[in-house]
This record gives sequence, structure tokens and C-alpha cells, in this order.
Amino acid sequence: MKKELQVLMIDDHPMIIDSYKTTLLGEHQKEYDLAIDIANDCDRAHDLLKESALGVNYDIMFVDIKLPPSADGTITCGEDLAKIAQKLLPDIRVVVLTMHREDYRIHNIIKNVNPIGFLVKSDLTSMELLQAFNQIAAGRSYFSATVNDHFRKTISNNFSLDEKNLKILYYLSRGIKTKNLSKYVSLSLSAIEKRKIHMKELFSLEKAGDERLIEEARNRGFV
Repeated sequence: MKKELQVLMIDDHPMIIDSYKTTLLGEHQKEYDLAIDIANDCDRAHDLLKESALGVNYDIMFVDIKLPPSADGTITCGEDLAKIAQKLLPDIRVVVLTMHREDYRIHNIIKNVNPIGFLVKSDLTSMELLQAFNQIAAGRSYFSATVNDHFRKTISNNFSLDEKNLKILYYLSRGIKTKNLSKYVSLSLSAIEKRKIHMKELFSLEKAGDERLIEEARNRGFV
């Protein structure tokens, strides 16, 4: 007898979400009887989560990171929804789906959401989606190849950087000048300069310029 599971899938691209749903309900799904709800934006997803908290709880939630924000602007992305879901439904298994491949973004999503599953869309095939679902439904974690590569690179470093340092590196790597970084990172210019000096010391690049700092950060998987 198949086990019943309640699933919420959140993505603003109808063709993609229909493809996911078809895969999970397809002929290869032999273990679970699925009830799948779909949301295409933050408002609809939030409504469904609140309804679930008052009735039959969702077991698994697939959520894209980039979504149309809520009408009132308080929910801006899938990360916000994931945290709301974890608060309303403590036992829900959150699975992140995203196009983001950058180490900085992967690091922040893991830190903020700590999902049981993390799938980069460009890694995904129908069979891998089904494999990931079955692992997660059984209570095990699943990460696609790009995310696993991020973990390997992070482990290979003998130290970690906090969120503000990662942001500094990220924006420098995108061509933002140091004098303009305070527009993107909530620090004063002097604080940013001190952090850059500290990071150069960590990388043994005390006398190097920003380009060399970014190059080394990239080699170590931080950007």
C-alpha cells in the first residue's frame, strides 16, 4: 500500500512546475500516493501554508528561490517562504530549487534555510528529481551535483568567512569598487577596508590587490 504524502510545489514558471508534477506522479513513482498543491507566487504559497497549518500539514515543500514578491512586500523570495513554512509547520521537509550556481548564493541559502534538499535546476533530470524526492520522502537529505561540489570546496578550506565578508567578495568579483561597497553591504567604508585587510591576511596575500584577493577567493570556492 502506498504511503500518502502532502506536497506543495512553488515556482513561477508553469511549464517547469507542470514538468515536476508530471514526473512525481508518473509511472516510476511506486512508493507514494501524492496530493500536490501548486503556487506560482509568494501570496498564494503563504495562503496555502497557513491553511495547511490549520488542517492537513504538508510533508514536503519544493520552493524556487526567485519568485514574485507578496503584494505587501513582506515576503520577497523563496527563502522567506521556506522560513515561514518551517515556523508554521515544524516537521515540513523543505527542498530548494534554484537556477543559482554561485557558491556565495548556495552558502547563504544553506545558512538561512538549512533545507533537507537542495537542487540546482541545471543539474536536474526527471530521474534525478524522482530519486531526490524518494530520498527526501524517506527522511534522508539530497543535494544535486553543484551543491555537493560547493560542500567539497568549503570543506577543503581550513576556515570560513562570515556573511558580510562573503558579500564583500561577491560584489568585488562583480566589479563594484571598494568606495561603493557600502551601498551593497551594511558597513562603513573603514569597516570594509579592515575586513579586506583581514581576508588578505587569511589568504596570505597581505600586499596583494583586490584582483588577487578575488582570484584566491574564487580558487577556494568563496565566490
